[in-house]
Amino acid sequence: MAGLAQNLNLTIMNYPINSIAPGTEDQDLQLREDIRHLGRILGDTVRNQHGDAIFNLIELVRQNSIRFGREQDPEGKQQFEAMLNTLSIDQMVKLVRAFSYFSHLSNIAEDQHQLRRTRANLIAGVTPQQGSLGQTIATLKTRGFTNQQLTDFLSTALVNPVLTAHPTEVQRKSILNCQMMIGRLLNERDRMQLTPQEFKENEAALHREILTLWQTRMIRSSKLSVLDEVENGLTFYDYTFLKELPHLYAGLEDLLNDATSDATQTAEIASFFKIGSWIGGDRDGNPFVTASVLEQTLTMQCTRILRFYLEELHALGAQLSVAQLLVGVSDELNALADRSPDHSVHRSDEPYRRAITGMYARLAATFHDLLGDEPLIHPTGPAAPYQTPQQLADDLAVVHRSLIAHGSANLARGRLRHLRRAVDVFGFSLAPIDLRQNSDVHERVVAELFAAADQGCSYLELNEEDRIALLLNEIATARPLSSPYLSYSEETQSELNIYRTARIAQERYGKAAVPNCIISKTDSVSDLLELAVILKEAGLLHPNEARLDVNIIPLFETIADLRNSAKVMAALLSLPEYARLLPSRDQAQEVMLGYSDSNKDGGFLTSGWELYKAELALISVFAGHKVRLRLFHGRGGSVGRGGGPSYQAILAQPAGAVQGQIRLTEQGEVITTKYANAEVGRSNLEVLAAATLEASLLSELDAPPKPEFLSCMDSLSDSAFAAYRNLVYETEGFEQYFWESTVIAEIAGLNIGSRPASRKKTTAIEDLRAIPWVFSWSQCRLMLPGWYGFGAAVQAYLKANSANGLAVLQEMYRDWPFFTTLLSNMEMVLTKSDLNIAHRYAGLVRDEQLRTTIYNRICDGHAATLDALKSITGQAELLATNPALQRSIRNRYPYISPLNHVQVELLRRFRQGDQDERVRRGIHLTINGVAAGLRNSG
Repeated sequence: MAGLAQNLNLTIMNYPINSIAPGTEDQDLQLREDIRHLGRILGDTVRNQHGDAIFNLIELVRQNSIRFGREQDPEGKQQFEAMLNTLSIDQMVKLVRAFSYFSHLSNIAEDQHQLRRTRANLIAGVTPQQGSLGQTIATLKTRGFTNQQLTDFLSTALVNPVLTAHPTEVQRKSILNCQMMIGRLLNERDRMQLTPQEFKENEAALHREILTLWQTRMIRSSKLSVLDEVENGLTFYDYTFLKELPHLYAGLEDLLNDATSDATQTAEIASFFKIGSWIGGDRDGNPFVTASVLEQTLTMQCTRILRFYLEELHALGAQLSVAQLLVGVSDELNALADRSPDHSVHRSDEPYRRAITGMYARLAATFHDLLGDEPLIHPTGPAAPYQTPQQLADDLAVVHRSLIAHGSANLARGRLRHLRRAVDVFGFSLAPIDLRQNSDVHERVVAELFAAADQGCSYLELNEEDRIALLLNEIATARPLSSPYLSYSEETQSELNIYRTARIAQERYGKAAVPNCIISKTDSVSDLLELAVILKEAGLLHPNEARLDVNIIPLFETIADLRNSAKVMAALLSLPEYARLLPSRDQAQEVMLGYSDSNKDGGFLTSGWELYKAELALISVFAGHKVRLRLFHGRGGSVGRGGGPSYQAILAQPAGAVQGQIRLTEQGEVITTKYANAEVGRSNLEVLAAATLEASLLSELDAPPKPEFLSCMDSLSDSAFAAYRNLVYETEGFEQYFWESTVIAEIAGLNIGSRPASRKKTTAIEDLRAIPWVFSWSQCRLMLPGWYGFGAAVQAYLKANSANGLAVLQEMYRDWPFFTTLLSNMEMVLTKSDLNIAHRYAGLVRDEQLRTTIYNRICDGHAATLDALKSITGQAELLATNPALQRSIRNRYPYISPLNHVQVELLRRFRQGDQDERVRRGIHLTINGVAAGLRNSG
């Protein structure tokens, strides 16, 4: 394994390092040294645990994989693959684990190197990179925006990344913990000047962590429950959000006060950036999310945040040992201290400590009231509980004002400042939970409620116009439709219970606890009004007060629904009975757009374009009705599900789409990649804030896309849609090809989430969830959802526009952020694809004619897409303008490819009837390893 790492070093050095600035040392040198060192330790671990024979086997596979990745030797490659096929299952498992863990260790080294480079630039005074708040604020000021204008803008802004329960994160938390400790040890070497003894201890700790990693089970032995997912999601608050979000606010406030102004005059900005969650509230296709689960989720979240506040108050009290004998305090601070149950003579002249002790006692009482438990550190005496987070915030503000007024502004800008911000951001509920359910469920529930109340009413037989009339009449009256004296189906009772639980949660934790209700598969006005009726039954819609306590949010997912979205919303906003509710929601209406299902429905290019056009149409509709549009982007981790760099994606939105408010999902392994490390997490949070500011304030100043660009995209989309639909939905046998040539059947047993892989118990692609669809194509290295159809579309466009077609496409790539981002994301996906490996997976298809026909069509589409991309971008090879990413992906190939080869062989054995449990486990290990190597695969 030491040789493995050394060879990786040589591999990197064979490529030109274009990122080295003149007069500087090799900026990738430390990365290579880290990878080499971690690889050596892993190799030593394998040798010590399993002997020379296994170590030498791994080395042999590594060397051949690298060689055949560079050389054209079909015969030698065939012999190599044959050798892999003859390995015993025990040998395969050890091989898979070694290559998988090397990918994990390389990921750690790359993340650490990125942090190292960022810190080096900051120390050297290099201009902050694109996407940093510092650079964005500087740009906005050069464009004429003042500090006060920006502060005013943020007062109505909203940036809300939402953690979802979509599972493409195949790592166990135990594995993640080991990896985080390895990252910390590498970081310690970077950040500290270690003595020889400290370095020795650090080295020993690295060996221990990698040994622990090797001896830790890589995959889960049982399926995750919803509450397991909730707990996993909460760990990212510990890792990043609780500390880094307040620091982000403090940094932004300093930027808007020019950092050098008097600390006593620092203007505070509104809490516009919050983290949301679907985990514990997303019921679409997940029968395990119930009212009880929602209640337990809220309890877990409340426990997490109250314990954090108690810990911070305890630490703050220890810090503020300010004596009244030496420094004056305000009257209101004295009054706060006097109300404290702390009567110790030792703190009689320390009013800040006594005030904070009193606040701790009140918060401990809140902890008991809300959770029925006691904090680990008991208060000094009894006190009245806080009824709302604002009451706690008000007491903290008393401490703040007193410090500012008596020459202690610097003390107010430390832990107290961050705690005040945390209370304002997180409240008592930690994160707002979105509820989501499919429109079909709402339809059935409402139909049953009407039928039970009026035996002659057959709601399902009504046309859309009659449905709307009936529903509007119902939401106009405070009379309940449901009755406690009637029996309802399990489904209807479950839906009513969960919304009633949401109402109770708002009463208990505050309105922010459950503020949003999302309707999947929305395609009509009645879909939204049906939810409104259910909300009225739960006490979340108040007809007499024209008040909604939650946002009703349609989710448009398919291509047809995206095309129809503006029409649906125009009809909804035209209804006086609905429009009168919007002032209670700040005259704003949220709309969610689905990237994943629209891609599965219509392909990569058409999905992207229909999303763009839907946004343009919605902007126009909402402006006409004088309602603020807030878009919620349902993006996945991979490009095939709307993923890609967030900064570029937000800036690529059409003018007027952001308007200072944006919500977007963070899913699967992306959550771990972005937020498991606090420094990386802070950077990613800044990117979202910076992009929202720029997209909102600068997009109106930029020239709109030329009409010929829009016309060109229409043509490209039509052709791409036809090509994609023809392959996926109209080619006889494609469904069989997909199920036999990918790991889709085996993914269901991987225990990576609580939801089933399909919405129905069929193999139809229409019923398959977008996540396993994309994940499966990633595993076999085709990445088909991220590019198919583009090549055929460009060919058709150039044939119809032979004179200037290519010039138009090149201008679009150069001058239009939407098209630039589209191609950039596709380029990254194509770089990760490998047709030679995909050919081996195709060999699993039993029907030879079907296998040959479909695989050849995919290859032709791949070649056409590559040719089109290179012609438009003018690049001779993929990622030529991003050499760092290019090297990173290339150097992973030799360590991912053997995993793919072993996966194919194990799939063949398993599907031929080999029931050895080790074979099934080996398949799951390869899935984990390939996902780790590709990083954003699902």
